[in-house]
Amino acid sequence: MANFAYQTLISPESDQRYDLNEIVSASSDAYSLLDVEYEWDKIPVPKSLKEFESRWQNRRNPLDFSGVWRFRDLLPFAPENQIVTIGEGQTILQKSEAIGRYVGMKKGELHLQYEGLNPSGSFKDNGMTAASTHANMMGAKFAACASTGNTSASLAIYGSTSKKFRVVVFIGSGKIAYGKLSQALDFDSKTIQILGDFDDALVRVREVCDENGIYLCNSVNPFRLEGQKTIMYRVLESLNWEVPDWIVVPGGNLGNSSAFGKAFSELKYLGLIDRIPRLAVINATGANTLYQLYEKQGVRWNQGHPDRKKIDSYFEKMDTEGRKANTLATAIEINRPVNLTKCLRALEVCDGVVREVSDQDILNAKAQIGANGFGCEPASAASVAGAKLLRSEGVIGSGDRVVCILTGHQLKDPNITVGYHSANKEVFEKTLGEHGVTKAPYANQPIAVENDLEKILELLSQFGKKE
Repeated sequence: MANFAYQTLISPESDQRYDLNEIVSASSDAYSLLDVEYEWDKIPVPKSLKEFESRWQNRRNPLDFSGVWRFRDLLPFAPENQIVTIGEGQTILQKSEAIGRYVGMKKGELHLQYEGLNPSGSFKDNGMTAASTHANMMGAKFAACASTGNTSASLAIYGSTSKKFRVVVFIGSGKIAYGKLSQALDFDSKTIQILGDFDDALVRVREVCDENGIYLCNSVNPFRLEGQKTIMYRVLESLNWEVPDWIVVPGGNLGNSSAFGKAFSELKYLGLIDRIPRLAVINATGANTLYQLYEKQGVRWNQGHPDRKKIDSYFEKMDTEGRKANTLATAIEINRPVNLTKCLRALEVCDGVVREVSDQDILNAKAQIGANGFGCEPASAASVAGAKLLRSEGVIGSGDRVVCILTGHQLKDPNITVGYHSANKEVFEKTLGEHGVTKAPYANQPIAVENDLEKILELLSQFGKKE
């Protein structure tokens, strides 16, 4: 068990430090979010990542069953008797030859990390178990978040299952997928809808939490990112602890990419890996702040001193023009990613790149992913669409080992799936038309047939001929 005197909260930009037991997410400069920092030389850590494999033999222990907490030596901030777990992290990494061909990879090099198998159906549970644990350590009675859907579903399930705290969810008046909203409602959270989008809701929930001592569980919370590091540990575990060449991840609030960068930086520092993979963060074209700042304006981490003037100018222009994020990939429909600077750090650590992909490209990739065994929400498919783009540019080599992160389950947003595959033009237009989706080349449309056995058999015989 770690010595808890050896962890602090630190601003990676201003070097301000806070006690682990303070409920704070940002330093006093209001810009810099905090990290959980460990004094690794004073904490016992494994000599090899293979040591974690022994925990599979003790899976009756809830902490060793958890795909997050069996790696607790690498996020050692919580006493074991305070940890809140509901069996998160039982996810899989699988080769996909068909998706590899779609992307343009050699056989055996494309892998899909499917986070839709988490209890609430998305990657958020990796971070929420850690945030819920810290909330429990702090004796929190209420926890809150702003959400486009997945965060609220995750926080709500931890609140309702653990009974450690009550949950309040803030959502905007814009788009939120019913599959996600239904979870927050069903899991007994109190849901508050405000006029505005996710960015507006996040501003308000941070104010409410600050004023009322409510524990905030958005990815501004540094403990969320500690839990999300474990996605990369499981990827390495599935690859027999070999480091891939690329991690490709959708970019919304940029918590995952930030967490991945921290994970690999720590593993390299501890001598547990000999190299760091490259990172590709994929924006939707309709919510492309990171792409614009990083690839178009050249904003970099710059040793903790990113160009604030460029960032501020970009946001001021966005506000003046009244630009709102607009993509059917609602999980990444965010114009003001709160983990922007942490993501810039991760891109530096991982020699990263950023790309944007259209909603058309996202849905085409989603249809291919689904046709080959993984039902994912639209935002997840941005990773595969991005890998395909990077492969076409020659940035990713055909023989590189690539891991695409599928962040959420298909049933998070079933309307989009039905719209893409619909034979009804009106349904297609209503669901997808406003996002510039004009075609569905991989649609699997339902086929109408009379209620007649012979006609049904005749139709089935045609299927055989096509195969």
